Amino acid sequence: MANLVIVYHSGYGHTQKQAEAVGEGVTTVSGTRVEVVAINAEGDLPDGGWEKLAAADCLIFGAPTYMGSVSWPFKKFADASSKPWFAQLWKDKLAAGFTNSASMNGDKLSTLHYLFTLAMQHSMIWAGAGMLPANSKAAQRNDLNYLGSFAGLMAQSPSDSTPDEGPLPGDLETAKTFGKRIAELARRWKASAA
Repeated sequence: MANLVIVYHSGYGHTQKQAEAVGEGVTTVSGTRVEVVAINAEGDLPDGGWEKLAAADCLIFGAPTYMGSVSWPFKKFADASSKPWFAQLWKDKLAAGFTNSASMNGDKLSTLHYLFTLAMQHSMIWAGAGMLPANSKAAQRNDLNYLGSFAGLMAQSPSDSTPDEGPLPGDLETAKTFGKRIAELARRWKASAA
């Protein structure tokens, strides 16, 4: 059984909805288990959170894009991860990441690069989105991977939307597809390591 943990921060609920969709995709893959761990508004994990991350085979990081990077509570969590880094507790675990912002671009790639760099600091193995973009003339906003991300998962929620209104349905379906892909990779990764 591959154990995946989604660890994320959400400021207004949009990234939480994205995290839940990723988790839903993970649950479609037999031989996997997923836990969702929310970083609170002060940048702390719930009780037992660090232990869950240490026991995981795969960590999926998620943060909204604020001012071109991760939110400060996620950054506080990342800085606190220097303790597991020092012990190399996450070394050779599979890693992936996702982000959400109000604009179509909004420098989301900078956030994904931050998450990638965090994973590389921990000697993890990064997995990207693994899906082609919807970029033809016939493409519609709710097609899979309309935002065209390869490095990780991106979603867009209009700035005046509630979490019930955003991320948009296509981005949530993309999140489920992403979760399924990462779960399949985690299952294969765990099997090859056995």
